Amino acid sequence: WDGLKRALRTQRIVLEAPGDYLSLVSTVALEPDPIPLDTKVILFGDRLLYYMLAENDPEFSDLFKVSADFDDQIDRDGDTDLLYAEMIATLCRENDLLPLTVAAVGRVIEESSRFAEDAEKLSLEVGSITDLMQEADLYARDDAADAIDVLHVQQAIDERVHRADRLRERSLEAITRDVVMIDTEGFVAGQVNGLSVLSLGQASFGRPTRITARTRMGKGNVVDIEREVDLGGALHSKGVLILTGFLSAHFAINIPLSLTATLVFEQSYGGVDGDSASVAELVALLSSLAEVPVNQGLAVTGSLNQLGQIQPIGGVNEKIEGFFDICMRRGLTGDQGVIIP
Repeated sequence: WDGLKRALRTQRIVLEAPGDYLSLVSTVALEPDPIPLDTKVILFGDRLLYYMLAENDPEFSDLFKVSADFDDQIDRDGDTDLLYAEMIATLCRENDLLPLTVAAVGRVIEESSRFAEDAEKLSLEVGSITDLMQEADLYARDDAADAIDVLHVQQAIDERVHRADRLRERSLEAITRDVVMIDTEGFVAGQVNGLSVLSLGQASFGRPTRITARTRMGKGNVVDIEREVDLGGALHSKGVLILTGFLSAHFAINIPLSLTATLVFEQSYGGVDGDSASVAELVALLSSLAEVPVNQGLAVTGSLNQLGQIQPIGGVNEKIEGFFDICMRRGLTGDQGVIIP
């Protein structure tokens, strides 16, 4: 990196012995004449690396004055779907893949929308799309097919999940065996099914978590047990404080809030972060306070602001699928579901 910067700054390439460059030893060696350099260098990288270089290397902004921030998503509509299909065809030709059927193209586009985590967006992560198509091409050739069909694309997606499925299966097994206690039927006061997302490398999956609240006479304190034992992250603590502010403003404008409440993620032995459980925590707290039972066939996700408005959150697909998997293993009743913003 230092050599590249020096060459761009002096516009010449100087051949040096490694020892001279590092100033470790004093050597006597031939010194070829510098080679003139007249070139332009374009760097490609992610945003975080760019910002780190701009912040920590004072020469970076002088040597690379022009920057272009390309979006990694595009809006999804009829025109962009057509353009995306053309891009898929181009990737097939460039990588010597079998052509895709219309249904297969549609499935790849749907998966691209999942990569973007937005039903109205498409991901421009070409590498991820290419990897998916190459895996689907392998399954199509195994079937001696002339084209990649939607079944081959789905098989590639399913196999990706299966290869990284060990921890997800262990989590499901623990819940179905009641080692981790999650109710998916009945009504219980002060208890709500929250949802979290575990990300491990490229794999991520949703997992339901029991959130409980207990209330009693007090001085308006809401105790976040996760924070008290240093298991709650900053964002989670912020969500609980916002919840406390909403309760105080809504119920204790003219009189003190004579309440002490405790909130906890049951059987959570690792760190907890994020504010997407603040709505579930509020429901659990109000249920305990009013002694009104909550339907355990429903899971809740969403963050809360001080005005009581519900805000969008991430990882919706994984959260819904995580709760659905548990309900399906125990038996679907037709009354189960996930409440999302």
